[in-house]
Amino acid sequence: MKKNQMLIIFSIVFVGAFIYLLSPILTPFVVGILLAYLTNPLVKKLMKIGLSRTVSVSIVFLLLFIFVVLLLLLLVPIIEKQIQILMSMIPTVVEWLQNTIIPWVEENLGFNETLVNVANLKSVIADNWIKAGSAADWVVKTVLHSGFAILEWAFNLILIPVVTFYLLCDWTSFMKGLRNLLPRNIEPKVMEILSECDEVLSAFFRGQLLVMLSLSVMYSVGLTLIGLQVGILIGIISGLVSIVPYLGFIVGVISATIAAIVQFQSVTSVILVWSVFIIIHAIENMFLTPKLVGNKIGLHPVAVIFSILAGGCLFGFFGVLVALPVAAVIMVCLRYLHREYRKSELYKSE
Repeated sequence: MKKNQMLIIFSIVFVGAFIYLLSPILTPFVVGILLAYLTNPLVKKLMKIGLSRTVSVSIVFLLLFIFVVLLLLLLVPIIEKQIQILMSMIPTVVEWLQNTIIPWVEENLGFNETLVNVANLKSVIADNWIKAGSAADWVVKTVLHSGFAILEWAFNLILIPVVTFYLLCDWTSFMKGLRNLLPRNIEPKVMEILSECDEVLSAFFRGQLLVMLSLSVMYSVGLTLIGLQVGILIGIISGLVSIVPYLGFIVGVISATIAAIVQFQSVTSVILVWSVFIIIHAIENMFLTPKLVGNKIGLHPVAVIFSILAGGCLFGFFGVLVALPVAAVIMVCLRYLHREYRKSELYKSE
């Protein structure tokens, strides 16, 4: 084996081991890189009108900070109220299971044991909810009982904007430095592959984030219009987990159906819930995904699920964050290898 090939293999193994060993502390850096990557095009647009890069980065960073603060101020009270409503509905859900579902299971499937003790479960839920009080009380108690974990979490939260700001300021020189490290004979081909990776990642990150945001809004509005009390919470969760194909639809339909049965106890409410999800799912498939994401990613739903599970298994939460981007890059490399194979003498030989 040639010396250059040995060097490349050693470098790949070293980088892989480095990432694996440091994965517990890499999450804020990955989030910072992601934010810098997503906002860098806006910095470039501001620079085209004559602003310096530092001023452009400062403006983008300020806008991003204002957006995050406003989003938190808007969503936190709504989500807290929705959680309170959900917790108040849990005893009703337990009673519905005890009086409707469990008798049906015992009658049709032959189970004769009581699966849920309603009285005990309701008292446990009520006691814990009274003790918990509100989200603010929960935060205070968590800080007091797990101070080190909260300090670590706060440090990571502060580290994310710091990493994002410095990466945005030096993004051009950073990319140029990486390009200059490439061997001159393979630099054009590598840059061609990286350009295709950039198209795929741009389509995924910017497009998929817009799809998730749009679905969260549409699900929340649709479920609220039909009168579902926890419609906003279910809509937000369904939109966020829609990063995995069909998972948001499935989770939303099941949870919203149970909530509708418990709240309204009518077939009409279930039909309305299903109608909301079917209409929005059709809008997603016909308009949102084709327009915002397109067909550049090319990841099969099974590949998406496997990537997320494999990333989480190998690297924890950090692995979940980078699973789909890495899978998209691997898909680009496989496409390149497939094109080269089709051009090779091995493929064309009779």
